[in-house]
This record gives sequence, C-alpha cells and structure tokens, in this order.
Amino acid sequence: MTQQTSAGPGLSTKTARHAKIRELVSRSSIRSQAELARRLAEEGVTVTQGTLSRDLVEIGAARVRGAEGALVYAVPSDGPDRALQAEQAEATTTARLASLCRDLLVSAEASANLVVLRTPPGAAQFLASAVDHASLRDILGTIAGDDTIMVISTDPAGGQQIADYFSTLAEGRA
Repeated sequence: MTQQTSAGPGLSTKTARHAKIRELVSRSSIRSQAELARRLAEEGVTVTQGTLSRDLVEIGAARVRGAEGALVYAVPSDGPDRALQAEQAEATTTARLASLCRDLLVSAEASANLVVLRTPPGAAQFLASAVDHASLRDILGTIAGDDTIMVISTDPAGGQQIADYFSTLAEGRA
C-alpha cells in the first residue's frame, strides 16, 4: 500500500520530487525558484522555499544563460556524461563556467597533465562541480579542497593548454 502526502500521487518521496524538478527544468525555461515552485504546485507538489532550494543544490541545478539571454535553471543529466539538460546546453555550461571563473578563479598553474586552480576559501568545490558538469573533452576530472582544485588533463602534456583556457575564461576573453 502506497502512502500519499500533499506532494500528490507518486510524489511523496524526495527522489520522486527531484525527478519532477528535473523534468520541469529540462523541458522548459524556468527563471526563478518562485516560478519552479508554482510549476510544481500545478503538478500537485507543494514544497517550501527552503526545501526547494536544498533540492536544487542536491540535484546540481544551476542558473545559466539560456537561448534568449535570460538566466534559467539547468540540471545535469543522469549517466556518465553529466551534460546539462537545457536549451543550448553546451553554450549555457560554457557561459556558466566563464561567469564562475570570472568570479572565483584566483590563479591557474600547469604541470604536465595537471592544473592547479586557486579560488577564495570555500569556493573550490563549487567551481570544480561546474568544471565537471561542463563535460570538457580534454579534462579527465577534478579533485577539490577548500580553495584549491586539481584538474587532470586527458593529454599527458595538456596542462598548460587547460590552464590557459581557464585564465582566458577568468579574464572574460572567451
């Protein structure tokens, strides 16, 4: 027997609510949490602003520049590629990454296939997550601490090229 709550039939669990949020964000341009809460309510899911905010963080949602130039929510897809599902996903992830680099990147230094990115304290994991979600072909992955990110290049000598790429993003030239 399935128990139902105010979230509506089949949407009583956090997992089901996350799936509904992913669905709504993936199929339409949602510009704010208030708009998302309204759309969820139309689907029979009632959430508080605090719960919705936590849900968006937990599923890796981010506000990115959409096709029309407005900021919209996008979420990473399921599966190994983790590409953002939104209109013009590649352009929006690059724009988001560039914005974060302008705001958070302090320095980028390379050695062989490694790049060390420095951020203000507490920002490294946020920027590393954006790098991972950007699904850049030349990057194998990231490891983040508090204010330092190690980026691993797929090319044994590709560190300098990746460091230059991040520096270019931070300077607003990309």
